Amino acid sequence: MTLLRFTKHLQMLKQILILAVFAVSITSCASSSAGFGQRGYTEEGKASYYSRKLQGRKMANGEPYRRGKLTAAHKTLPFGTKVKVTNLQTNQTVKVKITDRGPYVSGRIVDLSEAAAKKIGSVKAGVVPVKMKVIKPAAK
Repeated sequence: MTLLRFTKHLQMLKQILILAVFAVSITSCASSSAGFGQRGYTEEGKASYYSRKLQGRKMANGEPYRRGKLTAAHKTLPFGTKVKVTNLQTNQTVKVKITDRGPYVSGRIVDLSEAAAKKIGSVKAGVVPVKMKVIKPAAK
C-alpha cells in the first residue's frame, strides 16, 4: 500500500514538473527584449549636446556637423539608426538620426545636435537624464 502511494506521488510530481517547465518556456519567449540596435532597443543615461564651435566639422560618418539638423552621436549604434530621445525631467521628446560617435564621458549615452537639445529643453541644463529608444534600425 505504501509503495502504491509513493508511485502516485511521483507521477504527480512529474506532471507538475512538466507543467512548470512548459510555463517557464512560454514566459521566456513572450518577454524577450529587443536586441541591440533593433526596433524597441532602449538605454537610459545622460544626454549632452554639441558645442556651436563644432559647426561644419566632419562627423564620424564623413558628413559635416550642422547644428540645425536633428542628429546625434552614440558610441556603438550603427550610423543611420533613428532613435527617440526623451528628457526624463520634462517628458519632451525628439527623433534623431545617429551620425557620429560619442559621447566619451562616463554615464552619458548620447550627444545631441543643438536643434535636438532645444526640442527636449536641455540647452540650459547642458546635461539631462534621458531614455533613448530605437525607432528605426539602420539600413543594412
